Amino acid sequence: MDQEIPIGVTGAQRPELEFTPARELPPPACTYTVSARQKSAEVPVFAYLRQQYGNLPLREIESLFGFVERSTLYGGRFFTQRELSDRDVYQLNNAGIGIRIPFSNHQVSRQEYEANRALLEKYHRNLNSIICTQDDLARWLRADFPAYRLDASVIKNLNTHAKIDEALERYDSVVLPMHLNHDLAFLERIEHKDRITLFANAGCAFTCPSKICYAAISKMNKFTGEPFACSQDSKQREIIGMVDFDLTPLIQLGFRQFKLLRSRPGGLTGF
Repeated sequence: MDQEIPIGVTGAQRPELEFTPARELPPPACTYTVSARQKSAEVPVFAYLRQQYGNLPLREIESLFGFVERSTLYGGRFFTQRELSDRDVYQLNNAGIGIRIPFSNHQVSRQEYEANRALLEKYHRNLNSIICTQDDLARWLRADFPAYRLDASVIKNLNTHAKIDEALERYDSVVLPMHLNHDLAFLERIEHKDRITLFANAGCAFTCPSKICYAAISKMNKFTGEPFACSQDSKQREIIGMVDFDLTPLIQLGFRQFKLLRSRPGGLTGF
């Protein structure tokens, strides 16, 4: 039998299942990079995975993305606390799971890059990735830290085949905008599907008309007191919770890498 036990379900709890050694299992149909959003660094990482992603077999989790130490290079979300501790990173890497550091700030100077060199060196190993929006940062990382996998952030909004092809010349993987999950004709024409990451679920960015928060959060992560900005008033913003995509047609097209977000308490993603 090639059944797998999701995280948090032990053989003692399910004694009727027989186990096949992992080396005999076929490769998973797809793998996930999962969010460490709002995880406290005090919470052990495998306890967090059992709690938040207990329905996923561990071997399908390719990486976790989240904050390590404080830095001015973060984008996407405002840095409030460290989410992945040194112990978390060690345990993940020891289990063959990488981390993705979201250095997806819109603006990165060479001076900032140099100031973060020690942090970059600390996590520089083959399993780990850097998520980038700024192409200069990607170029510097490729030259100085070649072991990192470089991901083109969804913030780059790569929504044409020409943009995707251009990004794949610089990045190892490209994360596509959420709305493209519904354009199967567009996705089918992508040549290097093995280097594309699609979203498995979506939050407020899926329905946002302009996504001005990304640029605002990049400014906030310089820690100079910049205010948050959103395209919609909080009283008018549609909060529809998490939207789960049907992955079957995407897998049938040949896509194998998916990004899985963690919802806010109560299943909502709006601020």
